Amino acid sequence: MAVDQQKPRGSTTREGFRVLGVAVRREPVVFALSTIGSVLFAVLTVADAWVLGWSTENVVIPAFETGEIGADMLWAVVALFIGVALLRAVGIVARRLGAGIMQYRMQAHTRRAVTRKYLELPMEWHQRHPTGQLLSNASSDVEAAWAPIAPFPMALGTVVMMVIAVIQMFAADVVLALVGLLVFPAVLAANLIYQRIASPLMTQAQRLRAEVAEVAHESFDGAMVVKTLGREEEETARFTAKVHELRDVNVRAGRVRAVFDPVLAALPSLGVLVVLAVGVERVTSGAASPGALVTVAYLLTIVSFPIRAIGWLLGEFPRSVVGYRRVSAVLEATGAMPYGLRSAPRGAAGARLEVDGLQYAYDQAVPLLRDVTFTVEPGRTVAVVGATASGKSTLTSLLARLVDPDAGTIRIDGVDLRDLHDGALAEVVAVVPQTAFLFDDTVRGNVALGADVTDDEIWAALRTAQADGFVAALPDGLDAQLGERGTSLSGGQRQRLSLARALVRRPRLLVLDDATSAVDPEVEARILASLREGAAGTTLVVVAYRKATIALADEVVHLEGGHIADRGTHRELLGRNESYARLVNAYEVDAPVPPVVASEGVQS
Repeated sequence: MAVDQQKPRGSTTREGFRVLGVAVRREPVVFALSTIGSVLFAVLTVADAWVLGWSTENVVIPAFETGEIGADMLWAVVALFIGVALLRAVGIVARRLGAGIMQYRMQAHTRRAVTRKYLELPMEWHQRHPTGQLLSNASSDVEAAWAPIAPFPMALGTVVMMVIAVIQMFAADVVLALVGLLVFPAVLAANLIYQRIASPLMTQAQRLRAEVAEVAHESFDGAMVVKTLGREEEETARFTAKVHELRDVNVRAGRVRAVFDPVLAALPSLGVLVVLAVGVERVTSGAASPGALVTVAYLLTIVSFPIRAIGWLLGEFPRSVVGYRRVSAVLEATGAMPYGLRSAPRGAAGARLEVDGLQYAYDQAVPLLRDVTFTVEPGRTVAVVGATASGKSTLTSLLARLVDPDAGTIRIDGVDLRDLHDGALAEVVAVVPQTAFLFDDTVRGNVALGADVTDDEIWAALRTAQADGFVAALPDGLDAQLGERGTSLSGGQRQRLSLARALVRRPRLLVLDDATSAVDPEVEARILASLREGAAGTTLVVVAYRKATIALADEVVHLEGGHIADRGTHRELLGRNESYARLVNAYEVDAPVPPVVASEGVQS
């Protein structure tokens, strides 16, 4: 990625607060509501100590002295405790509700931003990043980035609680307050030690979560390979090793937390014991009142909660910072395609395609395509023929502007593809890849794919693609559920549905990247004949291997070594080009074809 996800950028605590600052600036109203609720809870928690001290001085001690409790005073104490408890409950609800809304809104906003960025970035960027990593960026990394939002308002409220408590402690008795506050340096030291030990472990754990997602996705996506080659045990072992590594890191982090939490809880309690020991001596000598001792001791127990709340917040920072860095690396990625302002060229007939001086290389390697120039007149059919790694599929990606060329231009009806506005090209050009992808949806949903088309138009596209027969035979016809990736269908059936999906949009330029390779020659011939009739006038570019398919084209473009070696009709090329003849005849007789030398990383 453009940004090193694991490179330290300064204090984790500082970075963690910067991440929270992003959330506060985006959701200021919800944050204010949550913080007000937290402060209300903090103030009323401290008020409990005042009520307790006041009750001790004015009700409990007089009761011991007189042996009686006045009904009015008793009801006053009950009313005070109940009133404080109810208002504190309101503060808790406001704090938790606000924090929850803020956290989930930020997660939703960030996931949408990451998804939008994925759609903006060109295919070449996606080819450099594992799918499992991209899934992790949009899921676990987003959750980790905003995890501190939950304890943040509570931590702010407890800071207010701590300040009020300390002031009240000094107001009750300065000596006892100073004794009690000796616990603060110890708590601070414990927090610093915890951060130093836990931060590397949590950083490593977040990285391993992404790696586990990558291994899992790769195994599931390659399930057919795993099953057919009997690799279940090896894949299980590979996944197990990574999961155990994550488990071990989480266990180590858990052990650190398991030591830290009891220490953090015990330190204020030890402080209370010291305060009680000193306080009893002061009360006995008359230097302090019993109410002051009770108030300071209780307030010191209250102070332990803010310290722990701040500890929870700081404990989330390492994972949050790592998650935010990983998400930011996606959002800051460069390579988004620039678009122009022009609309798609209109017309009822096929589009005129001009390819001029095209050059393209993967990762700055030796160019795969070099000075490719040809023109396809409206309504004509051109077959692109070449050996493996000659650049055929790359050419189709360039025609659909999945990637931009390093040099040269592609024009539709005289308009450079780069001058069209976002989405305009899809109104004119449709590409059917060799590997057909179907969604876990109905036949209708997969063919229409959001387009405003009628069932009659869908059936017409299915007939042209020679798919109407098997679709009509399905139990629910157009409403038949196809399952994930269309696994209930054969490869040829998936290809025909993919072709129908393109045809239903009535493209002016249709690009077929060996899109009928999984169907038998007889069905393929019927499909091509139907295309000539059902999609009459559409300009057609076909990446083809079979002689029967190539022979139907008006012209053949022979790619060899990344450039156009020859052009002409199929018959003309067979007669004058020995390399072309050997190539197309090889697919018929299953003879070996001399390989085309391609640079490392080159794709066909």
